[in-house]
Amino acid sequence: MPRIAGVDIPNEKRTIIALTYIFGVGPSRAKDICAALNLEPSKKSKELTDEELAALASHLQQEYDVEGNLRRATTLNINRLRDISSYRGNRHRRGLPVRGQRTRTNARSRKGAKKTVAGKKSVKALK
Repeated sequence: MPRIAGVDIPNEKRTIIALTYIFGVGPSRAKDICAALNLEPSKKSKELTDEELAALASHLQQEYDVEGNLRRATTLNINRLRDISSYRGNRHRRGLPVRGQRTRTNARSRKGAKKTVAGKKSVKALK
């Protein structure tokens, strides 16, 4: 398995698909990288030569923030929003949706599993 930017990319996938296993590289960026380095996108990643792998690694390091640097930058941005007590920072702090989604229904992936709250007693139980 070739290792690029600290990530093992799969052998049997095409290069353009295998590059998307790197955090910060999506399909369009993978296409741009292949075009910039004159790599054939349909070539399997196990068929890449050592020179091509070295060129890929150096290109990613010089041109883009990927993996650790990108994760660190994202975390710092969220922490900055929390520190200045912005609306978005407060939503991050509370674990609620940040981008204006509704929370009355749905939003379960962000809020977590339901927490049951004791409901009203029925009319029959009060008598």
